[in-house]
Amino acid sequence: MFVDMNRNGSWDSVRPGSLRSSRQKLELPVSSLRPRFGIVYALESRPPVLETFFIAFQHTLAMFVGIITPPLIIAAGLGLPPDETSFFVSMALFASGLSTVTQVMRVGPVGTGLLSVQGTSFTFVGPALAAGAVGGIPLMLGMSILAAPVEIILSFVLGFARRLFEPVVTGTSVMMIGFSLIHVGMTNFAGGVGAKDFGSARNLGLGLLVIVVIIFFNRFGRGVGRIGAVTFGLGAGYVVAGIAGVVDFRPVREADWLLFPTPFHYGLSFDLRFLAPFAFSYLITTLESVGDITATSQVSGEPVSGPIYMQRVRGGVLADGLNSILAAVFNSLPNTTFAQNNGVIQLTGVASRVVGYATAVILMALGLMPKLGALVAVMPPAVLGGATVVLFGLVAMAGVRIVAQGGFSGRTMLILAVACGLGLGVQTVPGALAQLPEAWHPILGSPLIVGTMTAMILNLVFPPESEEDEE
Repeated sequence: MFVDMNRNGSWDSVRPGSLRSSRQKLELPVSSLRPRFGIVYALESRPPVLETFFIAFQHTLAMFVGIITPPLIIAAGLGLPPDETSFFVSMALFASGLSTVTQVMRVGPVGTGLLSVQGTSFTFVGPALAAGAVGGIPLMLGMSILAAPVEIILSFVLGFARRLFEPVVTGTSVMMIGFSLIHVGMTNFAGGVGAKDFGSARNLGLGLLVIVVIIFFNRFGRGVGRIGAVTFGLGAGYVVAGIAGVVDFRPVREADWLLFPTPFHYGLSFDLRFLAPFAFSYLITTLESVGDITATSQVSGEPVSGPIYMQRVRGGVLADGLNSILAAVFNSLPNTTFAQNNGVIQLTGVASRVVGYATAVILMALGLMPKLGALVAVMPPAVLGGATVVLFGLVAMAGVRIVAQGGFSGRTMLILAVACGLGLGVQTVPGALAQLPEAWHPILGSPLIVGTMTAMILNLVFPPESEEDEE
């Protein structure tokens, strides 16, 4: 998930990596992310056990919605029954815990060695839904594994791909992610695919309630209250829906108390038509992870340039690719480095890796509790939709902010206009591709691919005309 927090801990922006000039080193522009009260526990410090788990709980709270929302959206899109949805959500939590251990521990060249947490990525929701409509979850997981080497290879060539990381390209990619998913959030907001009461006042009211609560806690909350704004919004909508009798708790009562992960529970299948969408998604998550790792380094009081920094960036991106394969083995979507933990580090001043291990333990424990997964799975689509409309809107607007980092020159505006026009065009008028070979539809029908490729090509073909354009 891309949503980051500003220095007050509020939901603010997406922070994928970007390079402002092809002549610069891999040093990313990061806003003034400084721990409000300074570093209390540094990277290798060991806070007391109770304090460690209390702070780890805050990290879990900040990232929980980001982990469970993608599998919930996909389960709703594929029409999975509550028991399968519960399992899918549980595996997402378990895989996030496993992946976090790898990032925090740094095994050889793999991992950042920072308090870097991992979770399921919104970037893959679009390609996963498209693949799932054809081959179900097996095809989603198979393509996640088949395309993962893209990110693994990128981890070794980051220094040679600087032009691909410029703000106009990364910003366009993030904007396309947000724009392409807003219709998914709005569909749930109105009641979900196939709902008999689609667009009813009850569904719209639940969604609006969630939005109002999120806005309230984001603007007026403090500390954990602000960090957990989305969680509190979902909770409020869930409670009201339960009181109104909208929630069917039968799957929760029938769910087991403990779950033992089963690798390849769904099996795997492959279809090369979906290789390009998944490969581009791995490119985008690479950009995201570079920025997130840079921000984590800065708020932790660690270097954001030089050999140690570059080792962490490469190790973090490499871990993203390998952990995505591991996640697919355990029946979950690809994992990526999250940004939410940076806000918690800011607020607490605790950058200790020990907290990262504790966070991983909590995530894996939650993943092994099917009743929790079932409780999440029976959440009314309108409640989920209220939160995702906000989140996807933030993603799209953060893309604009990333483009602004490079300045809105005439060249930038032209690239952005053409990329967004074509990207949104293939989404809003899918019939425009009707006469093309069907094999091209998953590629050219993806606003993420069309928008990103257009921005990337134009950025390479039309280099900045002056130093001012670069900056």
